[in-house]
Amino acid sequence: MDAAALRELQAPLKQKYKDDPATAMAHLHAEGDFRDGGITATVDTWSGPQRAGFHETTGGDGSDACSGDMLLQALLGCSGVTLRSVATAMGIEVRSAKLSATGTMDARGTLGVSREAPVGMTGIEVVMELDTDADDAKLVKLAELTERYCVVAQTLAEKPTMTVRRA
Repeated sequence: MDAAALRELQAPLKQKYKDDPATAMAHLHAEGDFRDGGITATVDTWSGPQRAGFHETTGGDGSDACSGDMLLQALLGCSGVTLRSVATAMGIEVRSAKLSATGTMDARGTLGVSREAPVGMTGIEVVMELDTDADDAKLVKLAELTERYCVVAQTLAEKPTMTVRRA
């Protein structure tokens, strides 16, 4: 897809959302349950159920998905799609890309060993190595716009609300 095709694809949506902002609201949701034993949660994904459990540093044996890894995967998927879209709009040809996301978790925080240790990941970094002829200035702009328009990256900036109630 080139920039003209992308603009043609999105132009009617953009106009619709300008005319009627309420139509731009996408209500996303995920579901899961405790269908499997142990200290796990099974999340229904578009590709099937995924069981999440403890990371090895908190008592897991590595047989379940780590929700922290799943978070990084969601971030990488969103930022990769966003970068590709922005690059297309900017007319930047990307022949190939290698994408990675990393973060650090101090298990002392989530295990309640230390109140000073953070609960959650810190130092999250997304690195995108591109095979492209774009100059450094365009790559800087590409990174800025990708961060600005990546839904998952922007969502990480706001703490979610947690509600626990009887069924």
